[in-house]
Amino acid sequence: MNDANLISPVPLYINGEFVNSSSNQWIEVTNPATNAVIANVPCTTESEIESAISSAGATFEQWKEVPVPDRARLMLSYQQLLKDHHDELAQLLSSETGKNFADAKGDVWRGIEVVEQAANIASLMMGETVENVASDIDSYSLIQPLGVCCGITPFNFPAMIPLWMFPMAIAAGNTFVLKPSEQVPLTAMRLAELFEQAGAPQGVLQIVHGSKEQVDYLLAHPDIRTISFVGSVPVAKHIYQTGTQHLKRVQAFAGAKNHMVVMPDAKMEQVVNHLVGSSVGAAGQRCMAISVAVLVGNASEIIPELKAAMQKVKPGVSDDSNAAYGPLISPAAKQRVLNLIEQGKQQGATCEVDGSHCQVDGYPDGNWLGPTLFSGVSTDMAIYQQEIFGPVLVCIGVETLDEAITLINNNPYGNGTSIFTACGAAARKFQHRIQVGQVGVNVPIPVPLPFFSFTGWRGSFYGDLHAYGKQAVRFYTETKTVTARWFDEDIPDGPNMTIHLR
Repeated sequence: MNDANLISPVPLYINGEFVNSSSNQWIEVTNPATNAVIANVPCTTESEIESAISSAGATFEQWKEVPVPDRARLMLSYQQLLKDHHDELAQLLSSETGKNFADAKGDVWRGIEVVEQAANIASLMMGETVENVASDIDSYSLIQPLGVCCGITPFNFPAMIPLWMFPMAIAAGNTFVLKPSEQVPLTAMRLAELFEQAGAPQGVLQIVHGSKEQVDYLLAHPDIRTISFVGSVPVAKHIYQTGTQHLKRVQAFAGAKNHMVVMPDAKMEQVVNHLVGSSVGAAGQRCMAISVAVLVGNASEIIPELKAAMQKVKPGVSDDSNAAYGPLISPAAKQRVLNLIEQGKQQGATCEVDGSHCQVDGYPDGNWLGPTLFSGVSTDMAIYQQEIFGPVLVCIGVETLDEAITLINNNPYGNGTSIFTACGAAARKFQHRIQVGQVGVNVPIPVPLPFFSFTGWRGSFYGDLHAYGKQAVRFYTETKTVTARWFDEDIPDGPNMTIHLR
C-alpha cells in the first residue's frame, strides 16, 4: 500500500463527477521508460462501485428513451473532440504506456474510427418487418438496449479498446461502467472528460479502478447485464466462466500466436519490412502482433536479410523520432520475456538477434528489450507455444503451403494470420482452409475497420458476438419480436367516428 497523498490520486468518475476514492488501497502508476511513479490509482471500495452501478442503472431508465438520432449526434460531437485533442491524448497515453508517439497516435485514431461507427447507430438499430405472416397479421422485430454494461480493458491500448466498448454500448441506449487497467488509468479518465464535454448526460458513463477484487465484484453484480473484456488467456477464461455463471452476456478477447506464411514467390523486400514492423511494433505488446514467420520452401533464405533488418531497429522514448518502439509495460513483463528468450536458447533454437541486454542512453531504469529473432524453432518449444508479448519473432521452416496451414490450425489460438504470395490460388486456398478469424493477404496485421467486427476465433476468444461493427450492436442489445393483428370492422368511419378529447 502506498501513501496516495504523495502523488495526485487518479479520481473515480461516478454520476458525472470526478471524485476521489476513500480507499485505503492504492496502486502505483509508472512511466515504463523510467519506472518513475506518475500517479496513484485507487482500488475502488464496494460502496463506490455500488454507487457507480446504481447511478448507471437509474440513468438507463431515461437514456434508453432518448431518440436514436440524438444518441448518434452525441457520438458525432465526441469524435470531433477526440480529433481536436488527438495529439494531447497521444502524449498522455505515451506517458503511461511508454509507446512512441506514432504508436500512441495510432492507438487514439483507431478508437476514433469506432466512435465514428457509433455515430451510425440509427441504421444499426433497425429491426425487420414481414407483412401478412398470416391473414391480416404482421410481424416485426425491435432492437432494444439491455441496461448497465461493463468493460474491463488492458494496458496495451488504453484509448482504442475502451473506445471499442463504451461508445457502441451507449449509442445503442445502454449505460456503461468502465474498469480500465490499473497500469494505465490516465487515458481513460481523459476520454471521460471529453465525453462529458461532448454533452454526455450524467451517469451514462462511470469509471471505477482496481484489480482482481474489483473485477470479481463487477462480474457478480446482479445489475450488470454484459461484460466486455480484453486481456490474457487465463484472465479471459476467468472472466468468461465467472460472468456466465452469473448469467451475464460475456465477450472475452484472449491471447494469440499469430503466424505470417511466406511463400517462395512473395516479394521478399516487402516481407522483411512487414515482418519486422509487425513483430516488434508496440514492443510486441499487441494481440495482433506477428510472432511466428512460417517460411515455405526456399523462403527460409530470407533469414539473413531479416536478421540484418532487425539489428537496425532500436527502441526509445516517445519523443525520439528514430525509435521504432518503446519499453515494455513493467519490469515483470520484461522479465517474463527474458525468461522465454532464455528457454528458447536452452531448448535448441538459434538466437539470430538477441535483444536481452538492450539499453537506451539516458534511461537506465526503463523496461527496454531489443528486437529478438529465433530460427530453427519447433512447435514443442516454449517460445512457440506461449504468447511472448514482446519484440520477439520466431521462424519455422516448412516445405509446402499445406504444411503451413496444418501447423497454424494445430495451434490453439485463432486471432490473426497472414500470407504473403504472388499466387492468387495459394491465397484463396489459405484464406478458405485456415481456422483463424482474421486473415491478411499481403497485409501483415489484418485488423478490420469498425464497420466490420474484430473476429478472433478458437482460443483467442470466449463468447459469441465480437467487438465493434454489427456484432457489437447485437451484443449490447436484445431483439423483441411483435406480432400484431387488427380487425377491419374496428375501423371508424364518417358519422360513427368518436373523437376523444383530453
